[in-house]
Amino acid sequence: MYGHRAVLLSETLTYLDPQPGRRYIDATFGAGGHTQALLERMAPTGTVLALDLDDAALEAGRELQRESGDRLILAKANFKDIFQVAQEHDFLDVDGILADIGVSSMMLDDPDRGFSFMRDGPLDMRMDRTQPLTAAQIVNTYGEKEIADIVYKFGEERRSRPIARSIVRSRPLASTADLSRAIERVLGSPRYGRIHPATRTFQALRIAVNAELESLELFLNSAPRCLRKGGRLAVITFHSLEDRIVKNAFRASSVPGKPLTKKVVTAGDAEVSSNPRARSAKLRVWEKSYVD
Repeated sequence: MYGHRAVLLSETLTYLDPQPGRRYIDATFGAGGHTQALLERMAPTGTVLALDLDDAALEAGRELQRESGDRLILAKANFKDIFQVAQEHDFLDVDGILADIGVSSMMLDDPDRGFSFMRDGPLDMRMDRTQPLTAAQIVNTYGEKEIADIVYKFGEERRSRPIARSIVRSRPLASTADLSRAIERVLGSPRYGRIHPATRTFQALRIAVNAELESLELFLNSAPRCLRKGGRLAVITFHSLEDRIVKNAFRASSVPGKPLTKKVVTAGDAEVSSNPRARSAKLRVWEKSYVD
């Protein structure tokens, strides 16, 4: 669990300012790095309600829960349902909320989850393994135009049409390696120092399988209602589609408040060097107004 390195941790803690006795919601628990840091900063008191869809993440989080006692509450839930979950746990008017929208390292490193083209495995890509829709269903049953639209919209892949055509012609696709080969027939083999040709297509399918952008929009509409006046919402994204949604939501929120990050916060050279995953991370923070 603790092998995972939480991105932009120092910057996030600076904005959220955890102190003893405060309460926070980690809307995307993952490997627990951010939650662990919040609990340490708030010791010996202070509580975190942590949400995650993934049973494996929650099971791994039991260790941290045992260490923290009743200071950590774990809940299986999609972050889009944050308000309902906070209500159920009597956890409204909190001091801060954090959402790290990236896929956790645990998921990426597990071949059986099918998130990465770097490890051969089944075409799954579900964050919640109880849901029916998988990446295999999309690539093997959707029409060519539907696949092209997904790859273009969610992956911003300019060659979405020939990629979709190659996917359909390569059916049935059973593994991540099968999908990578179908993409490489169009874009060529990976080159050192270049983005892997399958990156955008895998991203697009993952977003489609998990309805990630729709969930993000619902979360951003609900999260401010969970904050106390002066409470802060910190969101870490990893690609332009997500960041654009967060930026616009912070500017147009129906709840009175203001963005605290005039420019997006990114990782410094030292963090990128020690944790390459941080290279594409972007942090934006919003504060709820002290007055209505």
